[in-house]
Amino acid sequence: MNSIMTAPHRFERNTLVRFSHCDPAGIVFFPQYLVMFNNLVEDWVTEGLGISYADLVGRRRIGLPTVSLNCEFRAVSNMGDEVTLGLSVERIGTSSIRLALGCRHGLEERVRVQQVLVTTSLETHRAIPIPDDLRDAMAKFQSR
Repeated sequence: MNSIMTAPHRFERNTLVRFSHCDPAGIVFFPQYLVMFNNLVEDWVTEGLGISYADLVGRRRIGLPTVSLNCEFRAVSNMGDEVTLGLSVERIGTSSIRLALGCRHGLEERVRVQQVLVTTSLETHRAIPIPDDLRDAMAKFQSR
């Protein structure tokens, strides 16, 4: 198992691979992993960081768009598999956050992702510094 899958302070979620995630071959259609990881990030912000994602976007008007994404698909996931999705923070910059995300089934790694998010104003669509409350909450998920 690699360092992405064993990083400390990970936020993890078990997810059932559903029919709607799969292509006609019965395996996860690769863009569906990105939907699952996006859901994981939203859950992490709300549950892991204790900052309502809906409030962050709706009331505070702060977005977290993806500006870079690197995916490695290492093994297939089949309909009916229960997989574990996880993330940790690799780097916190001025306005960007680099995440390590992964999907595994038991000890078998299925997907490895490195994603960079940028905090933006949803009014101007320009990068803004990461708010202090978000930065402080993310630090406990940072890889050492």
